[in-house]
Order: sequence, then C-alpha cells, then structure tokens
Amino acid sequence: MHLQIPEGDFGGYIFDLDGTLVDTMPLHYLAWEAALVKVGLKGHLDKDYFYALGGVPSKKVAGLLGKHHGLKLDPVAVYKDKERIFMGSLQKLELIGAVVEFAKRASKTSPVSVASGGDRAVVTSTLKKTGLAPLFPVVVTADDVEHGKPAPDMFLLAAKLMGVAPERCLVFEDGQPGMQAAQAAGMKCVFVPSRGLG
Repeated sequence: MHLQIPEGDFGGYIFDLDGTLVDTMPLHYLAWEAALVKVGLKGHLDKDYFYALGGVPSKKVAGLLGKHHGLKLDPVAVYKDKERIFMGSLQKLELIGAVVEFAKRASKTSPVSVASGGDRAVVTSTLKKTGLAPLFPVVVTADDVEHGKPAPDMFLLAAKLMGVAPERCLVFEDGQPGMQAAQAAGMKCVFVPSRGLG
C-alpha cells in the first residue's frame, strides 16, 4: 500500500483505528451481520452501505443498518450483541502495515493519537491485543465526545490532548465520515484504502 502524504509542516498525527491501523472492518461486518440475522435479517448485510458508514459511532450504526434493511429492532440490544460477537473474533486481527510503520516513525519526533468511533472498551481491547497500546498515549473514542464523525469533535479533542494546533495535525482515515470530520476540523487527511484487505 502506498500512502499519499500531503506536503505540510505537521506537528501531530491522528489515526482512526478500524480499517486504518488495524484491518478490523471485515470482522465488524461479520459481527453486525450475525447480530442482525438474530433480529430478522434475511440474506447478507449490504456491504456497500456498511462500508459507507465507516467512522460513524458504533452506537448509531445499529439503527442505521436496521432502517436500511427494514428491520424493527432495539438498537442498543443489537449493538451490545454485535460488540460481544466482535470481541470474540479479535484473535483474527491483522495490522495495516504501511500505516502502523508510519505511526511508529512519526511517534519518534511528534505526538500521535487514535480517534475512533468505537466505544472505549472495544478500542482499548483492540489496541492491547494488537500491541499498539504503548504507541498511542492519547486515545479519543465515541465515549469522549457528544458528536461523532462526520462532526470534527473527536479530531479537535485529540489535537487538544496532544497539544498541537488543529491545522498542524494530519489525519489518517479509511471512511468518508472520518475524512469529512478531518476537513471540518481544518486538518489535512490521508485516505487509507483498506476495504477488501483480508
């Protein structure tokens, strides 16, 4: 994978987690599909629609997927079931090498952080199981802000916690909502074409 790094004097780097640092999106897809089958989904979860939601806070995704597939469901119950299924599949995680290597190099000279639409328990567990936790002293999750991506709140909070002005931060993202959030925060963004890895 070749990353297109824009020109600029960057003082800090912010990384999305799922689909950017770690190839979790196929595991999330299978977990959502399994949880939705239990509440009436026939056939497969719409893959294109699912990937278009990359970066949207997990707690909102259940309702959006249910509406898209015409299912009547309790979004909180389905979300909790999905997270339980996902947590059981974490041993299958693979790192996205090019992004992780960039993060490791950047961390030697600049602050680095994670800003993820997942909840803190899942994000923390993913970082620990992949050995990435020590690399990222600053971790912002959906639990830390009122508005998730595509709002800029997560990235602005990560910049503040790193002590770097927003316009000097570079964001790494695989999802459209995350890229919109970076733009809204006044930050340049590197697109990580992760879909379909694994």
